[in-house]
Amino acid sequence: MIILTTIYVVAAVLLLFGAAIFVHEWGHFYVARKCGMKVEEFAIGFGKILWKHEKDGILYTIRMIPAGGFVKLPQMLTSEAIEGGNETEKTEPLPDISPWAKIAVAVAGPIMNVVFAFVLAGIIYFVGLPVSITPPIVGELDNESEEYALGVREGDIITEIDGEAIPSWEEAYKLTSLALTNRFEVTFQRQTDSGVEEFTQILTAKPVSEKITIKRLQLPSKFRPIAGKVMENGAAEGAGLMAKDEIISLGGVPVGGPGQLISALQENGTNRTEIVVLREGGEMTFPITPKDVEGVIMIGVQFAPAPQTYIVRNPGPTPIENVSGVATLMWRTINALFHPKETGVGVKDLSGPVGILAMLGAWVKTDYRLALNFLVLLNVNLAILNMLPIPVLDGGHTVMGFIEGIFRRKIPVKILEWTTTCFAVALISLMLYVTFHDVFERSDLFVDMFKNESEVKGPADPGE
Repeated sequence: MIILTTIYVVAAVLLLFGAAIFVHEWGHFYVARKCGMKVEEFAIGFGKILWKHEKDGILYTIRMIPAGGFVKLPQMLTSEAIEGGNETEKTEPLPDISPWAKIAVAVAGPIMNVVFAFVLAGIIYFVGLPVSITPPIVGELDNESEEYALGVREGDIITEIDGEAIPSWEEAYKLTSLALTNRFEVTFQRQTDSGVEEFTQILTAKPVSEKITIKRLQLPSKFRPIAGKVMENGAAEGAGLMAKDEIISLGGVPVGGPGQLISALQENGTNRTEIVVLREGGEMTFPITPKDVEGVIMIGVQFAPAPQTYIVRNPGPTPIENVSGVATLMWRTINALFHPKETGVGVKDLSGPVGILAMLGAWVKTDYRLALNFLVLLNVNLAILNMLPIPVLDGGHTVMGFIEGIFRRKIPVKILEWTTTCFAVALISLMLYVTFHDVFERSDLFVDMFKNESEVKGPADPGE
């Protein structure tokens, strides 16, 4: 069963990710041929050729590295660093192409990604979309904390942050980490003997630690942290902790969630203390001495994801709602990257092809509709990122086309070659950098996402 599941996930991931690349490159390919351009190659992937077929003078290839694709157009300057050398011989000079044709070819790829995103969003509207019904319930608070002093209590449910509905902790983390402020108006609901009460407080989000600078509200989740993996030679392994242990307290302080445990560790430092866990229904206490790892106090435990329950909303969000929501999230992410001091978000927090494929695989395993929804996000991201005005990207080709069209003079080939190659090398370096973080710093997270057992219920009443 595990083998069949793995085969299904791998096949689905390659098909879905390949579809996003294909529609983008097909946009370039189709418009280039309509504009009378010579097309030498249509490629999915980079690097060594795994499969090829030539028809009507065009080489169709699938290459080893599934990190993108390209259409080789000799009348538009592209980058040899990414696309590889020219495998066809030019027997005669090719006619010049107007700058407006170059612009049309450049924007065709991103436009096709947007069209594909709307098609996928339309499918999701009809088949429904699983949404998390695991509410953001506050766990046990420290009686000395600012949040406790403001009246927040265990069991309170977050309903809104700065006027935006918050259905899950994931949405709360997403909103606070990308915001340019650390002060948030948080609305709670509380069940009392007389009914449901609602109240609002202004709370402060703080960096997780000196090394982990992404902001979080200082509110523990109701779900205690669960050890997904105990690292070798770590403090937890030495103390006797095991995978699937549910951490109850550290140093006598109850732990309501991973964030609270991390904060408690930073406060405790490397002092010897006691950790209480729940194992197979019984509580066990272990002496433990946390370790300082590059300025961050750790016990050597990779947390398992909190249990998630989804219910299918049918119909799903309208295509306009879905795509516009993704575009808004993308804008917030880019804005956060340009304000690292305020948000704590940096380039190291981005994911490359490895991370994207891993997350897509996790969604495929959970539910195909969540995978389709992730593909909407991926296509909008591809469209926006490719239209950045950077040489080697579609936005760079568009800008150069406008420059040639306005000044009615071609940009010198040497300048184009130099700028395109430099930015191609920079782009490859960036991909290697984020891939390094995906492989060596986030691989355990991706594995846990894949292993996480989520429950999908539904369909739900549209009115719920």
